[in-house]
Amino acid sequence: MAAMKPRTGSGPMEAVEESRKIVMRIPSDGGGRLVVELNKEEAAELGALLLEAAK
Repeated sequence: MAAMKPRTGSGPMEAVEESRKIVMRIPSDGGGRLVVELNKEEAAELGALLLEAAK
């Protein structure tokens, strides 16, 4: 029997390219992770919006 690991929100934020999409996993408060799938155009738009908001 495989060991069961608890799913927690701890851990780094990550973004990986899988096939033709980019998958972001973001730890959330209270446990768990927010998972978002984007195509390259959506990821570029999100990146530009985040850079603008960080100014």
